[in-house]
Amino acid sequence: MQFVRRVLLIAAMAVVPLVLVLGTANAQQVPASRADIAMSFSPVVKNTAPSVVNVYAKRIVQSEGRRRPFGADPFFRRFFGDELFGGRPRRRAQNSLGSGVIVDDTGIVITNNHVIKNGTEIRVVLSDKREFDAELVLTDERTDLAVLRIEPDGDPLVALSLGDSDALEVGDLVLAIGNPFGVGQTVTSGIVSALARTRVGVSSYQFFIQTDAAINPGNSGGALVDMNGRLIGINTAIFSRSGGSNGIGFAIPVNMVRSVIEQTLSGATKVVRPWVGADLQNVTSDLASALGLNRPRGALVSKLHPSSPLKKAGIKRGDVLLRLAGKPIENAQEFSFRFATLAVGEESRVVFSRKSKRFKTDVALAAAPEDPPRNTTVIRGRSPFTGLEVVNVSPAVSEELGLPALVEGVAVSSVRRSIARRFGFKKGDVIVELNESKLATVSDLRRVLRRRDGYWDVAIMRKGKIIRREFGG
Repeated sequence: MQFVRRVLLIAAMAVVPLVLVLGTANAQQVPASRADIAMSFSPVVKNTAPSVVNVYAKRIVQSEGRRRPFGADPFFRRFFGDELFGGRPRRRAQNSLGSGVIVDDTGIVITNNHVIKNGTEIRVVLSDKREFDAELVLTDERTDLAVLRIEPDGDPLVALSLGDSDALEVGDLVLAIGNPFGVGQTVTSGIVSALARTRVGVSSYQFFIQTDAAINPGNSGGALVDMNGRLIGINTAIFSRSGGSNGIGFAIPVNMVRSVIEQTLSGATKVVRPWVGADLQNVTSDLASALGLNRPRGALVSKLHPSSPLKKAGIKRGDVLLRLAGKPIENAQEFSFRFATLAVGEESRVVFSRKSKRFKTDVALAAAPEDPPRNTTVIRGRSPFTGLEVVNVSPAVSEELGLPALVEGVAVSSVRRSIARRFGFKKGDVIVELNESKLATVSDLRRVLRRRDGYWDVAIMRKGKIIRREFGG
C-alpha cells in the first residue's frame, strides 16, 4: 500500500508542471488550429523583398608582381630591370558583392560604403532580375553608408518604409534580407539580441543593433526589417572567426540611416551633421560616486573646443550629459550617435549634471566650421612624405576624419600610391612635429621640408596616441 501511495504521489507531482506549462502556454495563445500552426513570415517577406537589391561594384586594383630573389635590391633592378624580378605592378579588375535597399521610389538605394568603395562601375539588380547602372550620389565613411541612384524603366520601384530603431526592444523578431555568398536573395530570421552595441569598429558612430539572424558575406548593405515590414537597420558587419555567420550580426540603426536619406532627397552631395565640439568619456563607477550620480551613466565632458555649441550653451568641462532631445544617455557613444541624427539649424534640449545638481539648456545645432581653411596640398619632391595629401586641422576636418576636438597639427586627408604609403602613413594621421619643429599648419610642414635635411624625426598622432618615427635620407 505504501508503494502504491508513493507511485500516486510521483504521478501527481509530474502532472503539476504539465498543468503549469499548459496554463502558461494558454496565456500566450497556443495555436488552436492547423491554420494557426502554419503561421509564416511569408506576408512580411512578400512586402519587403522587392525593395532589397543586389549591388555589384567593379574596381581596378594594382598588385605587385611575383617576388623573386634580390627583387628588392636596387642594384639588381638597375641592371636587370623590374620585369625580371616581377616588381612591376599589375592592374586587375576586382568585383565586390553586397546588398542594398530601395528607400525612395524615385530610385534612391542605400547600401554600405565598403561595398562600393573605389568602385568604377556599379550595377544594381532587383529581385525581379531587372538590372540598372547605378550612380553614386553620396558617401559617408563615418557611418559606412552610401547612397546610389537608379533610373526606373517604367515599372514602378517598391520602396521600403522606415521604422523607428529607438522603439526596438531586445527579443523583437527581425528578418535579414540580402544576397549572402552571391547565391541570390535570401531571407533569414532571428531576434534582436542586444541594442546600442559599441566596439564593433566599422564606423565612427559605435551604436549598433545586434541580431542573431544569419548574416554572411554579401549581406552587407541589406535590410533588417521588423514584423511590420519596416526597415529598422542596414546590415553591416558580423562577428566571425570563419567568415560565416556565428549568430552575431550588427546593423546600423535606421534612425542614423534616415538622416542620410533626408539629406540626399534635399539635394545634398555631402552629409553634414551637427558639431559637438567636445571630447566625451564614459562615466565609471568611481566617477559616478565622485560626481554625485546614483549609478554610472551619461557622457562626461573631458574637453571643449572654444567654439563648441555645447560651450556656447553654458556647458563646461566636467559636466555630465544625461539626456538629449528627451532621451536618456547611458554613455559617450550614445550621445555622439543621437547628436549626429539631429538636423543642423535646429535646437535640442540637453539635461546635464554639475556638482550633483541638474540643469537644462538648449543647444544650437550647427555644422563644424572650417576655420582655418584646409589649404589642401599634395607633398611632392623626395622625402618620406611624398604623395601625402595634407590639410590644416579645423573643426570640419576633425569631424570628417574622426579626430579629437582639440588637436593641432597637419592632418593627412589622403595617401596616394607613393613613397608615403610605403613608409606607413595613413589617412587620419596628424603630423604634430617634424625635426623638433611644432607644426600648426600646412605651411609649417612645407617650410621644414624645404630644408632637405635628409633625416626625418616625425611625431604622428594616430587614434589619440603619439607615434614617433625616424626616417633616414
